Amino acid sequence: MISYQHFHTAMKMFPVFPLVEIRKRVPNFDTRRLVEWQAKGYVIKIRNGWYAFADEPVNEQLSWYAANRIYPYSYISLETALSYYGFIPEGVFQVTSCSTLKTNRFNTPLGHFKYRHIKPSLFLGYRLLSFRNTVIKFAEPEKTLIDYLYLHPKLKHADDFVALRWNSTEINATVDFNRLRTYETYINSAALSARLDLLRAYLNAHA
Repeated sequence: MISYQHFHTAMKMFPVFPLVEIRKRVPNFDTRRLVEWQAKGYVIKIRNGWYAFADEPVNEQLSWYAANRIYPYSYISLETALSYYGFIPEGVFQVTSCSTLKTNRFNTPLGHFKYRHIKPSLFLGYRLLSFRNTVIKFAEPEKTLIDYLYLHPKLKHADDFVALRWNSTEINATVDFNRLRTYETYINSAALSARLDLLRAYLNAHA
């Protein structure tokens, strides 16, 4: 029977780890040990076959990484990315992502995770942030704006961005507007272009 110390040594390189990875590294692993170690406070279950060590420091990057991992084909975007880039003034209480899977949300010991569905053709425009021995998929500034506008059809007026408290100074300083136009051309959506025109009007008015 494997000891917790042996298990910890085998899995400690992973910030979060799935049951399938445990079975690769610990042959003939008895999943009842996970139940026992959860009861003892050694291991926490995130959701559906995903775990982390209880002594793993919980911080923003760990939450982002976990959000990437527990729901495949996803990257951090929307409100979380808007806050990260300083495009909105406040922090956010949940980690928001885009995914080609269905819209979903999970409450986990590592945070509240929300996912919005996008078409597979829109699964692009993210950068890879270094995190320990791995990476986090995180939307570029330009794709963050595209994702938000694409998924919020109720934006009808330039003043709507005032209500959202978007920081025009920070957006103008950070965004590559040629890249933004490239995304707009690629997506080729009249509705998205209309919302981008509203955003440009807002940014010009508050430059």
